[in-house]
Amino acid sequence: MSGAWEIKGVRPLGGDPTTLYVEGGELVGERPAGAQSIDADGLIALPGLVDLHTHLREPGREDAETVATGTLAAALGGFTAVHAMANTDPVADVAGVVEQVWRLGEEAGHCEVRPVGAVTVGLAGKQLAELGAMADSAARVRVFSDDGKCVHDPLLMRRALEYVKAFDGVVAQHAQDPRLTENAQMNEGEWSGVLGLAGWPAVAEEAIIARDCLLAAHVGSRVHFCHVSTAGSVELVRWAKSKGWDVTAEVTPHHLFLTDDLVASYDPVFKVNPPLRTEADVTALREALADGTIDAVATDHAPHPLEDKETEWAAAAFGMTGLETALSVVAAAMVDTGLLDWAGVADRMSVRPAQIGRLPRHGQPLEPGSTANLVLVDPDVRWTVDPRITASRSRNTPFAGRELPARVIATFLRGRPTVLDGKPA
Repeated sequence: MSGAWEIKGVRPLGGDPTTLYVEGGELVGERPAGAQSIDADGLIALPGLVDLHTHLREPGREDAETVATGTLAAALGGFTAVHAMANTDPVADVAGVVEQVWRLGEEAGHCEVRPVGAVTVGLAGKQLAELGAMADSAARVRVFSDDGKCVHDPLLMRRALEYVKAFDGVVAQHAQDPRLTENAQMNEGEWSGVLGLAGWPAVAEEAIIARDCLLAAHVGSRVHFCHVSTAGSVELVRWAKSKGWDVTAEVTPHHLFLTDDLVASYDPVFKVNPPLRTEADVTALREALADGTIDAVATDHAPHPLEDKETEWAAAAFGMTGLETALSVVAAAMVDTGLLDWAGVADRMSVRPAQIGRLPRHGQPLEPGSTANLVLVDPDVRWTVDPRITASRSRNTPFAGRELPARVIATFLRGRPTVLDGKPA
């Protein structure tokens, strides 16, 4: 299914209709000989989406997800690259494990897999992992995170920030003070009081963000904040950027769309880390994504087997799937509300994530000479989320039964279609 392609009538970034030509893995300026033709009238072309935050679970939890199933879900969602988080079993804290994950991605072929290396050995927060060895490996790791856990020790965080400067890396912090969130179950606020669930205060996130902005500035390094969820976090990131510090942040689709009142159902599908917050937080997050304070949308795709989610609230695992619904949720939260146009979506879901993750072949302009990583989207279709037909091995989507706008029709990875007509190619 590789070769030459003619994509007729497509609207790059939502602009005027044109024809795109693909040959040899690149966009080219004229129709290649023998090109296969796609009628893309009414479709929008975006650079292939890049996810900074994906849990593929392999090795160790293949009952929830594998690299193959997770990356197929990613391709169906319009992604041409994902960053695979380190909290696998064994943890991706050495070169051998990150290379295994990278090679599994290459074998599957659905999208590029860039492993995220652990910051500390075993995610234990006691000793720095082999950051340099992972950076020098075939996987070329540039993002490091203990996601799922916070690098809470300020000295370790400082040392990690200093270390990654040598190879232009970034530490992606899961901002959660563990002492302030012991046994926490949901956002601390009105609804936690009504429901009698232990509250998760916003300050637990904000205190770590404030500290790590200062640490990154002190050592002159890059820090990235995973899944920011509060209005206070937005203000701290905005303040750090006003200082010229090298700080970036991501927000998840579910934190742009869902609020903590949903927990009143006690349905564990709404149990997530960080927790769903208030309507005021959602508004602040949307505005921050629109004005660029928040750089990127990242899915935090966190698949779990049925037995880990379909249980009583307190025992259920934290996390939601998100790869196949991300673009549609962003369209609903940001495009339909007029906060972003499609060029803005491309910037927040492709261009900036590729820059943060140091993926030069992704997020490129849709013009001749660029790598043909692209996605075709029907902006007018509406579809209902059905977890029974997802490509992921897990079904824990909070959007089950919801009607969402926009649907991915085709995804091209280095000029080769991985999705055509909304189905695996």
